[in-house]
Amino acid sequence: MISPGVTLGGRYRLDERIAGGGMGDVWRGTDEVLGRTVAVKILLPALLDEPGFAERFRGEARTMATINHPGVVDVYDYGSDQQLAFLVMEYVEGDALSRTLSRVGRLTPARTMALVAQAADALQAAHANGIVHRDVKPGNLLVRPNGTLVLTDFGIARSALVGQLTVAGSVLGTASYISPEQASGAVATPASDVYALGVVAYQCLSGHRPFDGATPLEIAMKHVRDHPRPLPGDIPPAVRSIVDRAMAKDPAARWPSASAMAAIARQAAASLASTAQQPTSAPQPMRAAPPVSPAGVPRPPSGPSMPGSPVVGGAARPQYPPPAQRPVSGARGAASVPSGPPVQPQPYRQPYQSQPAPAAKPESSGGRQVLIVLAVVLALLVLLCAGVISFLLKQGQDNAAEFHTGVDGGAPPAASYRLTTQTGANPGWISANEGRQTL
Repeated sequence: MISPGVTLGGRYRLDERIAGGGMGDVWRGTDEVLGRTVAVKILLPALLDEPGFAERFRGEARTMATINHPGVVDVYDYGSDQQLAFLVMEYVEGDALSRTLSRVGRLTPARTMALVAQAADALQAAHANGIVHRDVKPGNLLVRPNGTLVLTDFGIARSALVGQLTVAGSVLGTASYISPEQASGAVATPASDVYALGVVAYQCLSGHRPFDGATPLEIAMKHVRDHPRPLPGDIPPAVRSIVDRAMAKDPAARWPSASAMAAIARQAAASLASTAQQPTSAPQPMRAAPPVSPAGVPRPPSGPSMPGSPVVGGAARPQYPPPAQRPVSGARGAASVPSGPPVQPQPYRQPYQSQPAPAAKPESSGGRQVLIVLAVVLALLVLLCAGVISFLLKQGQDNAAEFHTGVDGGAPPAASYRLTTQTGANPGWISANEGRQTL
């Protein structure tokens, strides 16, 4: 029986069991030769009973050790001891994605796409070396405290699939992420890992696996025949399409490679992250709409005055002082012309001024009163002059009438004059000749 303190291979001491799965248990151990912490995976004894399994496992373990990628766990050693086969790997500080999901339920689309992109990069590194993981699931994705992801526990035993599906309840998690072609008995390919990663993304976004069942075999057959429930409505369409394509039943309809899936997932994560940061940024001040003249043409925006040439067409406009409050006839601004030959734009009529032009001061009430008094006096003088002139004209008419009127009322003799002495005596009428002589 395996217990803490057991040493495998004469150098790897088992300290604590940290995980278990369909292929075996994972222990945190210590390499007593190098003095470092390692992860030791002990394979199930039943797997060693399969003919040729040990040799295939050893060969693929060597291949995995050649992968040099930060997203793939390092393989240090492989050995067997006490009828047990074990694999010594890098010990990664962090939580498995399965623990995070059991604690929080769902991840945001941006966080999900970021993790999917890292996992797809790690899968591409394995695929480039001819290795198919075959067991991609949240329990095999470790997330460090800094947010980086490491793909662990490569399920390199191809022939172990049938045995796993026949052990009820032992590998329920593995059956939940198996590809349709693997469930149908076909050989796993890189497209199979893409499908499994799509299932992981589905679970991160929805909070549940796409298919459930009473046995692992029932769940595996649902991957072949059934379609998963739609993702929640709050998932962006771009993210939804990434997951749907990764989970296509036909391997040819999925993403052509893990690197292609990584690129599109990383792009979606960056877009979602930038969108989420926009509301937290400092709000931009709203610019008021430009005032509109009675003619319906926007005026130049108000603001501090700037010396320079007049405003034209689409050229950059300096700020102008506020327009005076007076009626405006015609358009003050220059409207842009959508098409047609270029037209010489009209300059803005208001000149540039360092300070707003002072408005005309209205006349004071005292000035108006003085003008009224002067007008009244002038009118009185006119009336007075008119009266004097009328009086003088009337007197002249009265004097002229006396030349034609006699004392007794009779008609005066022809060519005669009425003479009056200085004493007021009236000598009577004399003839013209007489009067001429007397005068």
